[in-house]
Amino acid sequence: MHPFIYSNFLIFNTSVSMDTNIEDKDLSRIKNDCCSEAPFQKKEHQVRILTTEEAAKLQNDRELVSEFKQLKLEREAQKNWDLFYKRNTTNFFKDRHWTTREFEELKACREFEGQRLTILEAGCGVGNCFFPLLEEDPHLFVYACDFSPRAVEFVTKNPLYSEKSCRAFQCDLTKDELTDTITEESVDVATLIFVLSAIHPDKMQIAVKNIYKVLKPGGYVLFRDYGLHDYAMLRFKSGSRLGDNFYVRQDGTRSYFFTNEYLLQLFTEAGYEEVLNEYVFRETVNKKEGLCVPRIFVQSKFRKPQNRNTF
Repeated sequence: MHPFIYSNFLIFNTSVSMDTNIEDKDLSRIKNDCCSEAPFQKKEHQVRILTTEEAAKLQNDRELVSEFKQLKLEREAQKNWDLFYKRNTTNFFKDRHWTTREFEELKACREFEGQRLTILEAGCGVGNCFFPLLEEDPHLFVYACDFSPRAVEFVTKNPLYSEKSCRAFQCDLTKDELTDTITEESVDVATLIFVLSAIHPDKMQIAVKNIYKVLKPGGYVLFRDYGLHDYAMLRFKSGSRLGDNFYVRQDGTRSYFFTNEYLLQLFTEAGYEEVLNEYVFRETVNKKEGLCVPRIFVQSKFRKPQNRNTF
């Protein structure tokens, strides 16, 4: 393996297969951007420093998508995600087997041995996160919701799906109350993994407040999503920018790129306490295509206080 310099620290090359459809779908979401963890990665609290060329590209790309098109994208957000799952079915993302390694709260928050934890996966897609969790730990009950009715349909048709251990339902976190399906203050841990970035920034706090209502006092939100200056952000063509750090893909789905400061403000204003909030720097390598790209994610943990306010 040969090392490469990334900002002011060192990371080693790793062999991780990658979808080669670069550009229009965040490197095809790099298929395993959130699914296959590299054995070498670096966690930091400072955003990556851009190269001169990268900074110039972002500086020159100031044109915004028209207000008319932005309103249309918001209206058609659910349709665009449904079409995404129609095209890709259950084959796009790999199963996420890294979650219990990165988020020990998925196991460690039990108050006694054998306690059945209640998990909420907000934005479950086709179940790539919670089905591996259920296979690994049968003492879980999972509520799994997604914006896309088609994604939820794929979840319920999965052979691993059982109403004894999970309940899947369609939900727009910015409009539908989770308490219509989940008992208030009954969830031990909620996950938001590559989900919040797809929501318009003006509506993100609605979503995190919605989750707050179903969390137990002391319950956690475990978060991972795209970080500022991630390679996928730098690959967007001119004319894709919706606002600061917010872009639209060619298929009409959208992506926001977070700073840890923005995330801290978002969650603390909704009533949460910060537990962990850092950048994850990785390198993804496709040896066949000769591609080596820097990935940047924000990984965070927020907790609902024991003595909390009601929102």
